[in-house]
Amino acid sequence: MAEIIRMPRLSDTMEEGNIVGWLKSVGDQVEPGDVLAEVETDKATMELESFQSGTLLYIGQKEGNVPVDGIIAIIGDKGEDYEAQLKEAQASSETSAPKEEEKETPEAPAPTPAAAPEKSAPAPAAKAPDTSDNGGRVKASPLAKSMASDAGLNIGSIPGTGEGGRIIKKDVEDFIASGGAQAAPAAGSSAPMISLDNDVQYGDVPVTQMRKVIARRLGESKFTAPHFYLTVEINMDAATAARNDLKKNDIRVSFNDFVVKASAMALKKHPSINSSWHGDKITVHPHVNIGVAVAVPDGLLVPVINNADQKSMTYINQEVRTLAGKAKEKKLQPAEMSGNTFTISNLGMFGIEEFTAIINAPDSCILAVGSIIQKPIVKDGQIVIGNMMKVTLSCDHRTVDGASGAMFLQTLRGMLENPVRMLV
Repeated sequence: MAEIIRMPRLSDTMEEGNIVGWLKSVGDQVEPGDVLAEVETDKATMELESFQSGTLLYIGQKEGNVPVDGIIAIIGDKGEDYEAQLKEAQASSETSAPKEEEKETPEAPAPTPAAAPEKSAPAPAAKAPDTSDNGGRVKASPLAKSMASDAGLNIGSIPGTGEGGRIIKKDVEDFIASGGAQAAPAAGSSAPMISLDNDVQYGDVPVTQMRKVIARRLGESKFTAPHFYLTVEINMDAATAARNDLKKNDIRVSFNDFVVKASAMALKKHPSINSSWHGDKITVHPHVNIGVAVAVPDGLLVPVINNADQKSMTYINQEVRTLAGKAKEKKLQPAEMSGNTFTISNLGMFGIEEFTAIINAPDSCILAVGSIIQKPIVKDGQIVIGNMMKVTLSCDHRTVDGASGAMFLQTLRGMLENPVRMLV
C-alpha cells in the first residue's frame, strides 16, 4: 500500500513549512535516507529525507507553504493506483477541520495541521521553480538561493561548480564579485523591487517563515506576559582586567562569555528566575540552559548553551562561536535551538548603552546587556574612571516578583565585579 508523506514538524514552533524545491521527481525511485526536498522552517532550511523505499508517485505542491501534517507526497510501488487513498486522506483532513478555521485568510498560519488541506492538494498553478537553460530545475544549496535572492539575482543565471552543477555559496559570491549582481532581479516577486545598490532593495518584501514566527511569538509574549524591568549598572573593571590577563596567555573569552557564565551561576542561586509559566503550574527547571540571541539576515535565532553553569568560560566561548556560525548559515538543528530556560540578548557590540528586551517564551526572564562605557565614578571617596555596563532584566510578573529579580541582579553583579567567584 502506498505511503502518504506529510509535512513534518521540524522545529518546536513550526506551523507550516515552505517547500524551497524538490530534489526528486515523480517516477523516481527513492530509498530510506534519500533527500526528497528542501524545506524552509521558521529557523532554518532543512533537508526532508525519505523513510520509505519505492517510487515517488505524487507531489502535492512543487513550491510554497504547506501546513504541518499537510500532504506533500506519496511513495509506493511503480504504477500503483493511489487516487482513492489520496482522496480519502484529503476528505479526512477536511472533516476534521473546524468550520470557523475555514474562514481564515490564506496568509494566516493554520492553527491545526488539518486546517488548510487545500494547500496540500495538487497545485498546477503554483509558482514554477527556477529553471536552467535546458528547462530543468536549478540545483542550488539553500544558502546559495538565499544569497541570490538577497542580491536580487536570478539563481538560474549563476554557473554552478558543485556536484552535478549544483550552485553553492562560493558561486554566488564569485558571480557578485564579477559584476553579475547587475543582472535582472529574480522573477516571481509579489511586488516591484527597486534596487539602488547590491545590498539594499526597497518595496514590498515577502514575509519569511522566520519573520512570521518572530512576529507571532514576540507579540504573544509582549501582550500575554506582564513584563516589568529591572536595571543595574555593573563595574566591569575586574572583568576587564581578568580578560586582559587571559588574552596574554592566548585564552580567548569575550565579555559576553563572562555574562553567560555569571548568569548561569546566579540562576542556580535563584531558581525562581529559571522557571516557566504554564497556566496551571510553574515549572522550576533543575538545569540551566541559556539561549544566546544571534542576529541573522532574516531576523533572530536563539541557539542554546545547555548546562551552562557546569561549563568553563573558554568552553562557552567555543560553543557560542560554533552555534552563532551555524545560525548565520541556517545550519542549526532543532535540538540546538530548544530547551532554553533563560535568554541573554547583547547589543553592547553595537554601542547600545541600555535597552529592554521581550521575554523569549516560555522563559520567565531575559537579560538585555549594554555596552561597557568608561565614565567617572566615585570609588573610595575619589572620582576615578570606571568601566561600567548596564543590564536590564525583563521579568514575567506571573512567575517572578520584583524582589526576586532584584536579588538575582545583585548576585549577577557580584559575580561580574569579582570574577574569581565564578571559579569556585
